[in-house]
Amino acid sequence: PALTRAHVARSYQTLTMGKTRGLGAGRKLRNLRREQRWADKDYNKANLGSEWKKPFAGCSHAKGIVLEKLGIEAKQPNSAIRKCVRVQLIKNGKKIAAFVPRDGCLNFVDENDEVLIAGFGRKGHAVGDIPGVRFKVVKVAGVALTALFREKKEKPRS
Repeated sequence: PALTRAHVARSYQTLTMGKTRGLGAGRKLRNLRREQRWADKDYNKANLGSEWKKPFAGCSHAKGIVLEKLGIEAKQPNSAIRKCVRVQLIKNGKKIAAFVPRDGCLNFVDENDEVLIAGFGRKGHAVGDIPGVRFKVVKVAGVALTALFREKKEKPRS
């Protein structure tokens, strides 16, 4: 069949399709924009709602009760036993492992103590050679662990 000028014009239009235009195009444009926003990484992170599924549920710190003390072996090539505690969070009952920083600070932490837990500084990733531990202990029984370590304060008798 012979191609007319109308055929050529129509095929050219389909090649150069842009956004919908015109008075009735509002719904189409709005829906396309809504779908395309999910391609933006920051928008996706802010609106997916997966932040609430994490143990802290969007908070920077959380309180918990110590269930047990753990010794977690460091990853290769290091060789050490990193002192950690298993903690059950008060707000949602989730159980997490938290690192106890500084030399000998595990002695200040007892089972059934209330501890304040913070992130480990990598936004939900394990740090260094401690596998699977994403949190650290900040306070024990309402007293900062650093104050106990430097002997500025004593842990209250319970």
